[in-house]
Amino acid sequence: MSAREAVLGAVRAALGRPSPDPAAVAAEAGALLADPDAIRPSLPLPDPVAAFAARVVSPKVGATLDRIGDLQELPEAVRRYLAGHELPRELTLQPDPALRRLDWTGFELREAARPDEAVALGRARWGIAETGSLVFHSGPETAVLNHFLALHHLVALRAADVLPHLEDYAAVAGPAPRNLNLITGASGTTDIEGSYVRGAHGPAFLHVVLVGAPLP
Repeated sequence: MSAREAVLGAVRAALGRPSPDPAAVAAEAGALLADPDAIRPSLPLPDPVAAFAARVVSPKVGATLDRIGDLQELPEAVRRYLAGHELPRELTLQPDPALRRLDWTGFELREAARPDEAVALGRARWGIAETGSLVFHSGPETAVLNHFLALHHLVALRAADVLPHLEDYAAVAGPAPRNLNLITGASGTTDIEGSYVRGAHGPAFLHVVLVGAPLP
């Protein structure tokens, strides 16, 4: 018997509970896995993209959302956002070839976010409708610090890359990257006297641009 088993056995004995039957535990786990839809939370809307969009702008996530038909429209969507927040046309741009090929005339672009960066723009690999989360894998085309240093984090996400549940991401993720980030909403904390503070550990604003999603 291992030390772990001995400790857990002592706890069960003190609680008056018998040790679990391994066969019964395996059978229960198998029954759950046989019908995953029975244990997954239902989405608020039947369409995953619509459910993701609703979740992103919900009070629990607190992000903002824009929709464009094609990635070529992204610079104009960024212009709208910057103008709405009275920000200059300056930003750090993720080193993603698909983003770099766009027409950024009139913008001042940086490759690496500064500690006091105002705006950073990147592209998420997937979105999770269940939680309104964005998934980023580290790599040559993704600078991880860009997700955390800027005050305003702008993210482009293809509607085709929205998945219903977290388990669906696990099924398509492939080999694990060196660094994986799941980002849900802007940074916030209530650690100090229970008062909510935005931007405590990262961006205070998260703005998602859905690409290829029809207008509601």
